[in-house]
Amino acid sequence: MMCGCNKCFKIGGLIFLVLGLLFLLRDLNIWDFWNIQWWTALFILAGVVHLAMSKCPECTAIRTGTAKKK
Repeated sequence: MMCGCNKCFKIGGLIFLVLGLLFLLRDLNIWDFWNIQWWTALFILAGVVHLAMSKCPECTAIRTGTAKKK
């Protein structure tokens, strides 16, 4: 399960949406931009998001349990 801050989830979701739209355009033969499979792009996306979340101080605080309660 992914634990992170709202900012990281929003950025990851936006990147995921853009990637999905690009592959939809590819499937509809509107725009041929890459010659890779969708699951390759998904693994790259997951790796980038996890690396970014590991460097985010808020996400680190949430995972370690030291986040401030509001």
